[in-house]
Amino acid sequence: MGLCCGMIGLPNVGKTTVFNALVGAGAVVANYPFSTVETNVGIAPVPDPRLDKLVEIFQSRKKTPSTLEVRDIAGLVQGASQGQGLGNQFLAQIREVDALMHVVRCFEDPGVVHVAGEVNPQRDIETIETELILADLETLDRRRQRIEKRVKSGEGQASKELAVVQKLTDFLNKGEWLGNLAFSPDERVILNELQLLSTKPVLFVANVKEGTTVDHPYVRAVQELADKRGAKVVLICGQIEAEISTLPEQDRAAFLKDLGLAQSGLVRLTAVAYELLNLITFFTAGEVEARAWPIRKGTKAPEAAGKIHSDMERGFIRAEVYHYDDLIACGSEAKVREKGLFRLEGRDYVIKEGDVVYFRFNV
Repeated sequence: MGLCCGMIGLPNVGKTTVFNALVGAGAVVANYPFSTVETNVGIAPVPDPRLDKLVEIFQSRKKTPSTLEVRDIAGLVQGASQGQGLGNQFLAQIREVDALMHVVRCFEDPGVVHVAGEVNPQRDIETIETELILADLETLDRRRQRIEKRVKSGEGQASKELAVVQKLTDFLNKGEWLGNLAFSPDERVILNELQLLSTKPVLFVANVKEGTTVDHPYVRAVQELADKRGAKVVLICGQIEAEISTLPEQDRAAFLKDLGLAQSGLVRLTAVAYELLNLITFFTAGEVEARAWPIRKGTKAPEAAGKIHSDMERGFIRAEVYHYDDLIACGSEAKVREKGLFRLEGRDYVIKEGDVVYFRFNV
């Protein structure tokens, strides 16, 4: 299981540059709207120093990190919900992702045209969000028409469903982002069926020039709007990150140090994205392979085993568990056992961030 994010934004905000930085895919970067006419899809390994350490300790022959799937969706414009630009085609693709990475232009560059003539992060964000909300209103209107026919035929459940659709419509007409609102379990069932765009968690990616800080007016504008939405913001200099992605892995740390950066944009972005989606990482490790596994917080041991293979969930017996920090403190798995930090856990055990797990199961 990996994390799937849809990268959205106006044309010429640097989406494809940021995409290339994250996944090193070499997609076309051009100074004109709609240079992305096909959705670019890339899979990036999620950097995790803990996995490297597990490989070292266990002398693993294979390292398998968690992954981040990123879809670079064509730049949306005003009127996208009515099919302007490449609107309808790509709005449909947004529905399939777990979260939205909304790339916002926070830099001036006379050599890169802005579709609205000037840089204005708040206006740009509102333009995109308005189009997504309008698309959702159309979805709700179509659903309403079908439900009303069921109401007329006397179907009891239809009236409750119609009330939920009306409630959602009222929120959207006020410009509310549905992902920020609380709903009852019954309402959530209907909401999930609708696959509305405005229910997606949002991570704002402020694409900045080198040296830009959080105090820059453009960045502050993004942060203020994100605070109102309950969203997260990550600053990335797309051009620098794209350069980093082309370097051999062993040279990247030195390059980052020269720039005064502690870690790459991918590390920071994925950490925030994991937090946004309530994800944690557990590990499996041995001589054959060391691997990172992303799961939702609150996942119990049998379900976590099922992420590896469905047979492991069906035949689950127990989980043999210790924490990564204990392994590092002790130096070896044998020492972890000696100090009594190695545990046997059953079906009700909730996997924790940083657990190293071996699952026992019946075939």
